Amino acid sequence: MRPSVQEMIAQSKGKRNKKLIEKFIPVILFLIASVSVLTTIGIVVTLIVETITFFTRVPITDFLFGTTWLPFSNKEAMFGIWPLIVGTLKVTLIATIVAVPIGIGAAIYLSEYASETVRRVVKPVLEILAGIPTIVYGFFALTFVTPVLQSFFPEIKIFNAISPGIVVGIMIIPMIASLSEDAMSSVPKHIREGALAMGSTKFEVAMKVTLPAALSGIIASVVLAISRAIGETMIVSLAAGSTPKMDGDFTGSIQTMTSYIVQVSKGDAGYGTTIYYSIYAVGFTLFVFTMVMNILASYVSKRFREEY
Repeated sequence: MRPSVQEMIAQSKGKRNKKLIEKFIPVILFLIASVSVLTTIGIVVTLIVETITFFTRVPITDFLFGTTWLPFSNKEAMFGIWPLIVGTLKVTLIATIVAVPIGIGAAIYLSEYASETVRRVVKPVLEILAGIPTIVYGFFALTFVTPVLQSFFPEIKIFNAISPGIVVGIMIIPMIASLSEDAMSSVPKHIREGALAMGSTKFEVAMKVTLPAALSGIIASVVLAISRAIGETMIVSLAAGSTPKMDGDFTGSIQTMTSYIVQVSKGDAGYGTTIYYSIYAVGFTLFVFTMVMNILASYVSKRFREEY
């Protein structure tokens, strides 16, 4: 039975509507995808513009090569960035020492030794650490970790680099463990079975076969975790102190780039002052650090990727 004229008109309208929707969907999806790109561009432009304003007041050579950071000095303000960089690197170094062996060890256990039931329970519990607010970590470092350290080493001050470094390391363990476990689990089973068939023990398979095969993913996870540690704010703001120093002492008060930004943002400097613009210069320096780390992680992942 042939369709009526009304049915044919309805079908024609339906086809036109579908074509119209198909034309608009890519545009809508493009706009959605461009939000993150435009946001990133806006942040970078803001940082650059305000940083340039800062450098119109403070010579860039003083900022890049100065070794004294005294923005609130009553005599002569000094804006040498290196004390803040050194403080940031102190915390990051301790966090890396804590997180890398624990995170990779947890990944090896979950990938090579844990049963499927244990993996389904342990991995989500481990990842809960990533969901704890960082301000809670900060108070944990200040009120628990520091007193424990002082009971063993009385010379450690209430504000120091060791306590926040340890807690930042604990915070980034889930990132290393989860990403490394994913990389190790992606290694084909037949490679493990071949090594076991040749007489290797389970530990030898894990350390000499699986670990090298997943090396690109593991290194990338470590680099990303270090980048996360560099940008940590609340833990160092609460437990590290606010004394910018360029020395090798880990037991006394320090100041990191992020904690300085928090200090000024709390109202210690008026809008439009040199100190106010200094937070953008410090923020841009921090942005460069994290960008370099992310580029390095991407390079390592591509450079050492194994194809199966």
